[in-house]
Amino acid sequence: MMVWGLTAQAQYTITGRVVDSATQEPLARASIFCQGTTLGTTTDADGYFQLSLRNGGYDLTISYAGYLPQVLRVQESINRPVALIKKENALTEVVIKSSNEVADGWEKYGDFFQKHFIGESNLAKTCTLRNPTALRFLFYKKSNRLKVVADEPLQLVHPALGYEIRYQLDSFVYYYNTQYFLYRGYSFYTELAGDDSLRSVWKRNRSSAYAGSRLQFMHNYYDSTLEENGWVIDLLNENSDSKFSKIDPYDTTYYVVVDSTEEIEIDFPRKISVTYKKKVPEPEYLRSMKLPKGTPYEISYIDLKYSIVIRPNGYFYNQSDWVQQGYWVWKNVGDQLPTDYEPD
Repeated sequence: MMVWGLTAQAQYTITGRVVDSATQEPLARASIFCQGTTLGTTTDADGYFQLSLRNGGYDLTISYAGYLPQVLRVQESINRPVALIKKENALTEVVIKSSNEVADGWEKYGDFFQKHFIGESNLAKTCTLRNPTALRFLFYKKSNRLKVVADEPLQLVHPALGYEIRYQLDSFVYYYNTQYFLYRGYSFYTELAGDDSLRSVWKRNRSSAYAGSRLQFMHNYYDSTLEENGWVIDLLNENSDSKFSKIDPYDTTYYVVVDSTEEIEIDFPRKISVTYKKKVPEPEYLRSMKLPKGTPYEISYIDLKYSIVIRPNGYFYNQSDWVQQGYWVWKNVGDQLPTDYEPD
């Protein structure tokens, strides 16, 4: 049995150096941060950095003004210099306006975008976007889809959870024909300043956001405590497109422990349903999904394209192989916690 509560307390330090790819000169004050966390630093005058991390895996983003950023999956120190490539001046100075861009995009689609990107839950409604002018809205009539891109990182303030969030949005796409949407990007969290009473509120709200979240699910799967924490996994029957049967998620058919790397690998041949039995769905979710008021549990559905690997801190890869539906899709940026959040 893996025990996340013990291994997660272990710390390790990553070190590295950031240089210009052409000149090999050091880049001072380059930004170094782990995506989706509060963990970050900058390089010193000689381009070196050092960052202490809790045991687990991370996507480390390294960026510097005027250079293309790099993203590295890390779980140990970086043994080679990270060489950033300078952006071509011509590319940064020329802005091509697409014929599909909507001139009054924020007025027309702003509320819609916030509903699907930030979310509609009670917590999400307190999260605000500071720089909406960074967004550009493009509508494609032929495919009946909306695409949203950002010219700079989005600045979100979440007073209910006590975070400021910097979100680098690659793209948000909504398909009107199927009502399917997806967004890609990465975030970095900064703690807001607050007195003891505010911190007490944040602690309660963060605990509420964590309960039933995908982050909790990954933690509980890793430390073998799914059942006692209220999780039930059902697998779609082989000859059905709607009937599910309960399975043992630790059956070696679906679950492998890789002791040498402190990782677990999970794989399912068909779609699974993930039920969280310790919390009822929010009324707004039931209304938006047209579900009965008495629906007792939060249920999400997962399709794995390939197996995924879970690290001690709940980080998993490859994240593009994880396709989810149901309750977790409704829980968007305004309900998400940094992945270095430590539950009581």
